[in-house]
Amino acid sequence: MAWRPLPGRREHVQHAELKRAMMALVEAGTPVGILAQIDGKTVGWCSVAPRQTYRKLTSQQDDDETGIWSIVCFYVPRALRGGGLAAALLDAAIDHAFAKGAGVIEAYPVDEASPSYRFMGFRGVFIARGFHEVGMAGSRRHVMRLER
Repeated sequence: MAWRPLPGRREHVQHAELKRAMMALVEAGTPVGILAQIDGKTVGWCSVAPRQTYRKLTSQQDDDETGIWSIVCFYVPRALRGGGLAAALLDAAIDHAFAKGAGVIEAYPVDEASPSYRFMGFRGVFIARGFHEVGMAGSRRHVMRLER
């Protein structure tokens, strides 16, 4: 829920309220992301959805643009990192977004040496899939796009 709009001040929202807010999105049919499973067990997550379902992701964001889906975070358990699960999630997120009608996919990854925002993915993995940089969001996050 880090990039989802919430009423009130974010720092005062309790975990249970965040969970209820996410479940309300799911129950309303709002796209929220995809899960990775191994042997029927959920082991990873990628938040991928239409950009308008998130709060403002960059100061340069043009809210008049349509057809843009955003990839904003990944979760891969520490024990599974380095095994290609994040890359597989990214591939699946790309396929999912385009299958659901995205004209452009936007992401906000960081360089591998970044001390923060690492949950947004690493720039090189996006470059390897054809994303190109269109700007920066702050000092660490690269704004990257893929069009089909």
